[in-house]
Amino acid sequence: MIFYGKQNVNQQDIDAVIDVLKSDFLTQGPAIEKFEKRVAEYCGVKYAVAVNNATAALHMACLAAGLKNGDVLWTSPNTFVASANCGRYCGADVDFVDIDNTTYNMSVDTLAEKLAKSKVKPKVVIPVHFSGQSCEMERIYELSKEYGFIVIEDASHAIGADYRGVKVGSCQYSDMAVFSFHPVKIITTGEGGMVVTNNESLYKKLLLFRSHGITRDEALLQGESDGPWYYQQLELGFNYRMTDMQAALGYSQMYRLDEFIARRLCLADRYNQLLQDLPLKQPYQSSDTNSSWHIYVVRLDLTKVRLSKQEIFAKMREKEIVLNLHYIPVHTQPYYRQIGFKSGDFPNSEQYYKEVFTLPLYYGLTDEQQDEVVKALKEVLK
Repeated sequence: MIFYGKQNVNQQDIDAVIDVLKSDFLTQGPAIEKFEKRVAEYCGVKYAVAVNNATAALHMACLAAGLKNGDVLWTSPNTFVASANCGRYCGADVDFVDIDNTTYNMSVDTLAEKLAKSKVKPKVVIPVHFSGQSCEMERIYELSKEYGFIVIEDASHAIGADYRGVKVGSCQYSDMAVFSFHPVKIITTGEGGMVVTNNESLYKKLLLFRSHGITRDEALLQGESDGPWYYQQLELGFNYRMTDMQAALGYSQMYRLDEFIARRLCLADRYNQLLQDLPLKQPYQSSDTNSSWHIYVVRLDLTKVRLSKQEIFAKMREKEIVLNLHYIPVHTQPYYRQIGFKSGDFPNSEQYYKEVFTLPLYYGLTDEQQDEVVKALKEVLK
Protein backbone atom coordinates (compact mmCIF):
# COMPACT_ATOMS: atom_id res chain seq x y z
CA MET A 1 0.00 0.00 0.00
CA ILE A 2 1.08 3.56 -0.73
CA PHE A 3 -0.50 5.76 1.95
CA TYR A 4 -1.13 9.49 1.70
CA GLY A 5 1.28 10.26 4.55
CA LYS A 6 3.87 8.44 6.64
CA GLN A 7 6.49 9.27 9.27
CA ASN A 8 10.21 8.71 8.75
CA VAL A 9 12.14 7.54 11.82
CA ASN A 10 15.85 6.67 11.53
CA GLN A 11 18.38 5.13 13.88
CA GLN A 12 19.41 8.54 15.24
CA ASP A 13 15.79 9.13 16.29
CA ILE A 14 15.57 5.71 17.91
CA ASP A 15 18.84 6.22 19.78
CA ALA A 16 17.62 9.59 21.08
CA VAL A 17 14.51 7.96 22.58
CA ILE A 18 16.54 5.07 24.03
CA ASP A 19 18.86 7.57 25.73
CA VAL A 20 15.85 9.08 27.50
CA LEU A 21 14.57 5.64 28.51
CA LYS A 22 17.94 5.03 30.17
CA SER A 23 17.92 8.43 31.88
CA ASP A 24 16.42 9.63 35.16
CA PHE A 25 13.51 11.50 33.52
CA LEU A 26 10.75 10.10 31.31
CA THR A 27 8.57 13.19 31.74
CA GLN A 28 9.00 16.78 32.98
CA GLY A 29 12.73 16.43 32.39
CA PRO A 30 15.42 18.28 30.43
CA ALA A 31 14.49 16.89 26.99
CA ILE A 32 11.36 19.09 26.93
CA GLU A 33 13.19 22.39 27.29
CA LYS A 34 15.88 21.22 24.86
CA PHE A 35 13.25 20.53 22.18
CA GLU A 36 11.44 23.79 22.87
CA LYS A 37 14.66 25.76 22.56
CA ARG A 38 15.54 24.03 19.28
CA VAL A 39 12.17 24.89 17.69
CA ALA A 40 12.25 28.45 19.01
CA GLU A 41 15.72 29.04 17.59
CA TYR A 42 14.73 27.58 14.23
CA CYS A 43 11.64 29.78 13.97
CA GLY A 44 13.29 32.89 15.37
CA VAL A 45 10.79 33.24 18.21
CA LYS A 46 11.42 33.90 21.91
CA TYR A 47 9.30 31.28 23.67
CA ALA A 48 8.04 27.76 22.97
CA VAL A 49 5.82 25.45 25.04
CA ALA A 50 5.65 21.77 24.08
CA VAL A 51 2.43 19.87 24.73
CA ASN A 52 0.88 16.46 24.10
CA ASN A 53 -0.89 17.38 20.85
CA ALA A 54 -1.79 20.37 18.69
CA THR A 55 -5.42 20.36 19.85
CA ALA A 56 -4.17 20.96 23.40
CA ALA A 57 -1.87 23.67 21.99
CA LEU A 58 -4.82 25.45 20.36
CA HIS A 59 -6.89 25.17 23.55
CA MET A 60 -4.08 26.56 25.70
CA ALA A 61 -3.45 29.39 23.26
CA CYS A 62 -7.12 30.38 23.42
CA LEU A 63 -7.06 30.25 27.22
CA ALA A 64 -3.91 32.37 27.33
CA ALA A 65 -5.65 34.85 25.00
CA GLY A 66 -8.44 35.15 27.58
CA LEU A 67 -11.12 33.61 25.35
CA LYS A 68 -14.23 32.86 27.39
CA ASN A 69 -18.00 32.57 27.44
CA GLY A 70 -19.53 35.45 25.48
CA ASP A 71 -16.49 35.89 23.22
CA VAL A 72 -16.23 34.87 19.56
CA LEU A 73 -13.55 33.00 17.65
CA TRP A 74 -13.29 33.06 13.84
CA THR A 75 -11.39 30.52 11.77
CA SER A 76 -11.44 28.83 8.36
CA PRO A 77 -14.02 26.18 7.42
CA ASN A 78 -11.26 24.35 5.50
CA THR A 79 -9.43 22.81 8.42
CA PHE A 80 -9.56 19.99 10.94
CA VAL A 81 -12.29 20.48 13.54
CA ALA A 82 -9.77 21.29 16.31
CA SER A 83 -9.21 24.78 14.86
CA ALA A 84 -12.81 25.60 15.77
CA ASN A 85 -13.35 23.27 18.72
CA CYS A 86 -10.67 25.06 20.75
CA GLY A 87 -13.00 28.06 20.93
CA ARG A 88 -15.91 25.92 22.07
CA TYR A 89 -13.75 24.39 24.82
CA CYS A 90 -13.45 27.91 26.25
CA GLY A 91 -17.20 28.51 26.10
CA ALA A 92 -16.89 30.93 23.18
CA ASP A 93 -19.01 31.14 20.06
CA VAL A 94 -17.37 30.13 16.79
CA ASP A 95 -17.81 31.52 13.29
CA PHE A 96 -15.98 31.03 10.01
CA VAL A 97 -14.44 33.06 7.21
CA ASP A 98 -14.66 31.47 3.76
CA ILE A 99 -11.56 30.47 1.84
CA ASP A 100 -9.75 32.03 -1.06
CA ASN A 101 -10.40 29.93 -4.19
CA THR A 102 -6.72 30.03 -5.17
CA THR A 103 -4.78 29.27 -1.98
CA TYR A 104 -7.59 27.53 -0.01
CA ASN A 105 -6.51 29.59 2.99
CA MET A 106 -8.78 32.06 4.78
CA SER A 107 -9.71 34.85 2.35
CA VAL A 108 -8.37 38.09 3.77
CA ASP A 109 -10.73 40.12 1.57
CA THR A 110 -13.67 38.18 3.03
CA LEU A 111 -12.25 38.63 6.53
CA ALA A 112 -12.04 42.40 6.04
CA GLU A 113 -15.60 42.57 4.70
CA LYS A 114 -16.94 40.46 7.55
CA LEU A 115 -15.15 42.54 10.18
CA ALA A 116 -16.60 45.72 8.72
CA LYS A 117 -20.15 44.35 8.67
CA SER A 118 -20.32 42.27 11.87
CA LYS A 119 -21.74 43.91 14.97
CA VAL A 120 -19.99 41.34 17.18
CA LYS A 121 -16.26 41.33 16.54
CA PRO A 122 -14.03 38.31 17.22
CA LYS A 123 -11.81 38.14 20.28
CA VAL A 124 -9.57 35.60 18.49
CA VAL A 125 -8.95 34.87 14.80
CA ILE A 126 -7.21 31.61 13.86
CA PRO A 127 -5.89 31.62 10.28
CA VAL A 128 -4.93 28.11 9.16
CA HIS A 129 -1.85 27.62 6.98
CA PHE A 130 -3.47 24.98 4.83
CA SER A 131 -1.17 22.32 3.32
CA GLY A 132 1.88 24.23 4.60
CA GLN A 133 1.37 27.51 2.74
CA SER A 134 1.19 30.57 4.99
CA CYS A 135 -1.87 32.79 5.00
CA GLU A 136 -1.49 36.49 4.16
CA MET A 137 -0.36 37.21 7.68
CA GLU A 138 0.70 40.84 7.29
CA ARG A 139 -2.79 41.87 6.16
CA ILE A 140 -4.42 39.78 8.89
CA TYR A 141 -2.14 41.38 11.47
CA GLU A 142 -3.05 44.87 10.22
CA LEU A 143 -6.74 43.99 10.61
CA SER A 144 -6.06 42.71 14.14
CA LYS A 145 -4.68 46.10 15.10
CA GLU A 146 -7.65 47.88 13.54
CA TYR A 147 -10.32 45.68 15.12
CA GLY A 148 -8.57 44.55 18.31
CA PHE A 149 -8.52 40.76 17.97
CA ILE A 150 -5.78 38.31 18.92
CA VAL A 151 -4.15 36.26 16.14
CA ILE A 152 -3.30 32.60 16.73
CA GLU A 153 -1.73 30.97 13.69
CA ASP A 154 -2.74 27.35 13.21
CA ALA A 155 0.56 26.30 11.67
CA SER A 156 -0.04 22.58 12.22
CA HIS A 157 0.87 21.95 8.57
CA ALA A 158 3.59 24.54 8.30
CA ILE A 159 6.68 24.04 10.44
CA GLY A 160 9.65 24.91 8.24
CA ALA A 161 7.60 27.04 5.85
CA ASP A 162 8.50 30.65 5.03
CA TYR A 163 6.41 33.78 4.76
CA ARG A 164 8.14 36.77 3.14
CA GLY A 165 11.55 35.33 3.92
CA VAL A 166 10.81 34.65 7.61
CA LYS A 167 10.01 31.27 9.15
CA VAL A 168 6.41 30.51 10.00
CA GLY A 169 6.31 30.55 13.78
CA SER A 170 8.37 33.72 14.15
CA CYS A 171 5.12 35.39 15.31
CA GLN A 172 6.11 38.54 13.44
CA TYR A 173 2.46 38.97 12.45
CA SER A 174 0.67 37.11 15.24
CA ASP A 175 0.40 36.73 18.99
CA MET A 176 0.93 32.97 19.00
CA ALA A 177 1.42 30.10 16.57
CA VAL A 178 0.70 26.39 16.97
CA PHE A 179 2.53 23.40 15.47
CA SER A 180 1.52 19.74 15.21
CA PHE A 181 3.89 16.77 15.44
CA HIS A 182 1.42 14.02 14.52
CA PRO A 183 3.06 11.15 12.53
CA VAL A 184 1.83 12.44 9.15
CA LYS A 185 3.17 15.96 9.77
CA ILE A 186 6.58 17.28 8.64
CA ILE A 187 8.34 16.12 11.82
CA THR A 188 6.84 13.88 14.46
CA THR A 189 6.94 13.21 18.17
CA GLY A 190 4.31 10.43 17.81
CA GLU A 191 1.63 12.73 19.12
CA GLY A 192 2.59 16.22 20.12
CA GLY A 193 2.22 19.94 19.60
CA MET A 194 3.74 23.28 20.51
CA VAL A 195 2.75 26.90 21.05
CA VAL A 196 5.27 29.62 20.22
CA THR A 197 5.09 33.32 21.07
CA ASN A 198 7.18 36.44 21.59
CA ASN A 199 4.96 37.65 24.44
CA GLU A 200 6.35 36.84 27.90
CA SER A 201 2.99 37.26 29.61
CA LEU A 202 1.33 34.78 27.25
CA TYR A 203 4.27 32.41 27.71
CA LYS A 204 3.83 32.34 31.48
CA LYS A 205 0.12 31.66 31.10
CA LEU A 206 0.81 28.82 28.68
CA LEU A 207 3.17 27.21 31.18
CA LEU A 208 0.47 27.32 33.83
CA PHE A 209 -2.27 25.92 31.62
CA ARG A 210 -0.02 23.07 30.46
CA SER A 211 0.34 21.57 33.93
CA HIS A 212 -2.82 21.88 36.06
CA GLY A 213 -2.40 25.64 36.58
CA ILE A 214 0.32 24.82 39.11
CA THR A 215 3.58 26.70 39.72
CA ARG A 216 6.57 26.47 42.05
CA ASP A 217 7.93 29.81 40.84
CA GLU A 218 8.34 31.93 43.97
CA ALA A 219 7.83 35.11 41.94
CA LEU A 220 4.29 33.94 41.12
CA LEU A 221 3.27 32.52 44.48
CA GLN A 222 0.56 34.29 46.46
CA GLY A 223 2.25 34.52 49.84
CA GLU A 224 5.40 32.84 51.03
CA SER A 225 6.49 29.31 50.24
CA ASP A 226 6.21 26.67 52.96
CA GLY A 227 9.33 24.88 51.70
CA PRO A 228 10.99 23.17 48.72
CA TRP A 229 7.96 20.89 48.23
CA TYR A 230 5.53 23.80 47.96
CA TYR A 231 3.39 24.65 44.93
CA GLN A 232 0.22 26.60 44.26
CA GLN A 233 -2.57 26.19 41.75
CA LEU A 234 -3.20 29.62 40.24
CA GLU A 235 -5.43 28.64 37.29
CA LEU A 236 -7.74 25.80 36.32
CA GLY A 237 -5.14 24.14 34.12
CA PHE A 238 -4.83 20.79 32.40
CA ASN A 239 -2.41 17.92 32.06
CA TYR A 240 -1.22 18.74 28.55
CA ARG A 241 2.42 17.81 29.13
CA MET A 242 4.65 16.19 26.52
CA THR A 243 6.90 13.33 27.66
CA ASP A 244 10.68 13.44 27.43
CA MET A 245 10.59 10.48 25.04
CA GLN A 246 8.44 12.46 22.62
CA ALA A 247 10.59 15.55 23.01
CA ALA A 248 13.77 13.57 22.33
CA LEU A 249 12.26 12.23 19.12
CA GLY A 250 11.18 15.73 18.07
CA TYR A 251 14.60 17.22 18.85
CA SER A 252 16.27 14.55 16.74
CA GLN A 253 13.81 15.05 13.88
CA MET A 254 14.51 18.79 13.83
CA TYR A 255 17.98 18.03 12.45
CA ARG A 256 16.31 16.69 9.29
CA LEU A 257 13.49 19.22 8.99
CA ASP A 258 15.00 21.10 6.05
CA GLU A 259 15.86 17.78 4.38
CA PHE A 260 12.26 16.60 4.83
CA ILE A 261 10.90 19.78 3.25
CA ALA A 262 13.36 19.71 0.35
CA ARG A 263 12.23 16.19 -0.57
CA ARG A 264 8.56 17.16 -0.28
CA LEU A 265 9.19 20.12 -2.57
CA CYS A 266 10.89 17.83 -5.08
CA LEU A 267 7.90 15.48 -5.04
CA ALA A 268 5.47 18.38 -5.40
CA ASP A 269 7.43 19.65 -8.41
CA ARG A 270 7.32 16.16 -9.94
CA TYR A 271 3.54 16.01 -9.44
CA ASN A 272 3.22 19.39 -11.11
CA GLN A 273 4.94 17.99 -14.19
CA LEU A 274 3.43 14.51 -14.22
CA LEU A 275 -0.20 15.60 -13.75
CA GLN A 276 -0.31 18.30 -16.42
CA ASP A 277 -2.44 16.31 -18.88
CA LEU A 278 -5.09 15.28 -16.35
CA PRO A 279 -8.38 17.12 -15.63
CA LEU A 280 -7.03 18.42 -12.33
CA LYS A 281 -6.24 21.80 -10.86
CA GLN A 282 -2.84 21.72 -9.18
CA PRO A 283 -1.94 23.63 -5.99
CA TYR A 284 -1.10 27.31 -6.26
CA GLN A 285 1.88 28.79 -4.45
CA SER A 286 2.07 32.50 -3.67
CA SER A 287 5.34 34.28 -4.40
CA ASP A 288 5.26 35.46 -0.76
CA THR A 289 5.52 31.92 0.57
CA ASN A 290 7.64 28.79 0.57
CA SER A 291 5.34 25.97 1.58
CA SER A 292 6.41 23.07 3.77
CA TRP A 293 4.25 20.84 1.53
CA HIS A 294 2.51 18.91 4.26
CA ILE A 295 0.00 17.68 1.68
CA TYR A 296 -0.55 17.87 -2.07
CA VAL A 297 -4.19 18.53 -2.97
CA VAL A 298 -5.74 18.57 -6.43
CA ARG A 299 -9.19 19.67 -7.60
CA LEU A 300 -11.16 17.70 -10.17
CA ASP A 301 -12.59 19.36 -13.25
CA LEU A 302 -16.07 17.92 -12.75
CA THR A 303 -17.05 18.77 -16.31
CA LYS A 304 -14.40 16.34 -17.62
CA VAL A 305 -14.51 13.51 -15.08
CA ARG A 306 -17.20 10.83 -15.36
CA LEU A 307 -16.46 9.13 -12.03
CA SER A 308 -17.55 10.27 -8.58
CA LYS A 309 -14.92 10.89 -5.92
CA GLN A 310 -16.13 7.78 -4.11
CA GLU A 311 -15.43 5.73 -7.24
CA ILE A 312 -12.01 7.35 -7.71
CA PHE A 313 -11.05 6.57 -4.10
CA ALA A 314 -12.25 2.96 -4.44
CA LYS A 315 -10.47 2.32 -7.74
CA MET A 316 -7.23 3.82 -6.44
CA ARG A 317 -7.42 1.63 -3.33
CA GLU A 318 -7.87 -1.40 -5.58
CA LYS A 319 -4.50 -0.39 -7.01
CA GLU A 320 -3.14 -0.23 -3.42
CA ILE A 321 -2.96 3.57 -3.31
CA VAL A 322 -4.71 5.31 -0.42
CA LEU A 323 -5.97 8.81 -1.12
CA ASN A 324 -7.30 11.20 1.51
CA LEU A 325 -9.36 14.40 1.63
CA HIS A 326 -8.52 17.67 3.39
CA TYR A 327 -11.07 18.85 4.52
CA ILE A 328 -14.76 18.36 5.06
CA PRO A 329 -15.92 21.95 5.83
CA VAL A 330 -16.18 22.21 9.61
CA HIS A 331 -19.50 24.07 9.55
CA THR A 332 -21.18 21.10 7.79
CA GLN A 333 -20.40 18.70 10.65
CA PRO A 334 -23.48 17.61 12.66
CA TYR A 335 -22.20 19.29 15.83
CA TYR A 336 -21.91 22.67 14.09
CA ARG A 337 -25.20 22.24 12.28
CA GLN A 338 -26.81 21.82 15.71
CA ILE A 339 -25.60 25.27 16.71
CA GLY A 340 -26.96 26.96 13.60
CA PHE A 341 -24.66 26.51 10.62
CA LYS A 342 -26.02 25.12 7.34
CA SER A 343 -25.01 24.23 3.82
CA GLY A 344 -24.53 27.32 1.71
CA ASP A 345 -23.04 29.42 4.49
CA PHE A 346 -19.50 29.24 3.06
CA PRO A 347 -19.84 28.36 -0.62
CA ASN A 348 -16.18 28.45 -1.60
CA SER A 349 -15.30 25.84 1.02
CA GLU A 350 -18.27 23.68 0.07
CA GLN A 351 -17.48 23.72 -3.66
CA TYR A 352 -13.83 23.00 -2.89
CA TYR A 353 -14.88 19.96 -0.87
CA LYS A 354 -16.85 18.55 -3.81
CA GLU A 355 -13.80 18.66 -6.07
CA VAL A 356 -10.72 18.03 -3.94
CA PHE A 357 -8.65 15.04 -2.86
CA THR A 358 -5.15 14.51 -1.44
CA LEU A 359 -2.41 12.51 -3.15
CA PRO A 360 0.39 10.64 -1.34
CA LEU A 361 3.24 12.92 -0.30
CA TYR A 362 5.84 12.15 2.34
CA TYR A 363 9.61 12.10 2.75
CA GLY A 364 10.02 8.38 2.16
CA LEU A 365 7.91 8.28 -1.02
CA THR A 366 10.22 7.21 -3.86
CA ASP A 367 10.11 8.50 -7.41
CA GLU A 368 9.07 5.02 -8.50
CA GLN A 369 6.17 4.97 -6.04
CA GLN A 370 5.10 8.43 -7.15
CA ASP A 371 5.16 7.23 -10.76
CA GLU A 372 2.88 4.37 -9.69
CA VAL A 373 0.46 6.87 -8.15
CA VAL A 374 0.34 8.96 -11.31
CA LYS A 375 0.04 5.91 -13.59
CA ALA A 376 -2.87 4.60 -11.51
CA LEU A 377 -4.56 8.00 -11.46
CA LYS A 378 -4.29 8.29 -15.24
CA GLU A 379 -5.86 4.86 -15.65
CA VAL A 380 -8.70 5.72 -13.30
CA LEU A 381 -9.43 9.14 -14.81
CA LYS A 382 -9.03 8.18 -18.49
